[in-house]
Amino acid sequence: MRAVIFDLDGTLVDTADEFVTVVQALRAEHGLPPLPSARIRSTVSNGARALVTLALGIAESDDSFETQRLRLLELYAEVLGSTARLYPGISRLLATLEERGVAWGIATNKPRTYTERLLERLAITPAPGSVVCPDDVSERKPHPETLHLNCRHLACGPEHAIYIGDHQRDIEAGSRAGMYTIAALYGYIESGDDPALWGASASANASTDLQLLILDRA
Repeated sequence: MRAVIFDLDGTLVDTADEFVTVVQALRAEHGLPPLPSARIRSTVSNGARALVTLALGIAESDDSFETQRLRLLELYAEVLGSTARLYPGISRLLATLEERGVAWGIATNKPRTYTERLLERLAITPAPGSVVCPDDVSERKPHPETLHLNCRHLACGPEHAIYIGDHQRDIEAGSRAGMYTIAALYGYIESGDDPALWGASASANASTDLQLLILDRA
């Protein structure tokens, strides 16, 4: 093992409370009552479009959809990084990786403008050696292009890297890239989804489980 790559939201960082705030605010603007927080959390990994549909019950074909998507992003920009935190055990894990000379990076479908602002506010140490966003590639996850670019940044072949994510697209991307994959079951798993069907190499019930799972591969 020469590199560990993380999905961002729901795997490395718990950002869901910020999206709960945003979705509830968007609903309030339309005179709608709050949704259960758990329902919002389970949708976070599907991105802004899915959150707009959840918040307002409108499809992407709706004439107002793009306006509402931009409004949701405006609301998110106001709270971005305010409550987001690394999951328990992640800081210790990153320090251990540094001690062992193992590089780490981030592969996310979150646009770069929001990713950079979030990482700036978190000030993670050691800093990632690679951060790849959809702005950097022609095909986003589950296509493996993002992870292949991470590997080039980290001077590591995919067969010597681990990818960790909380969505089926993450595990598919990692598998297609030729990586060992870990399903983050502590992340934002959709209701009715079955991570056992994702085909991950291993799974972590809690973020604190990652230390042993990863170091076992060292």
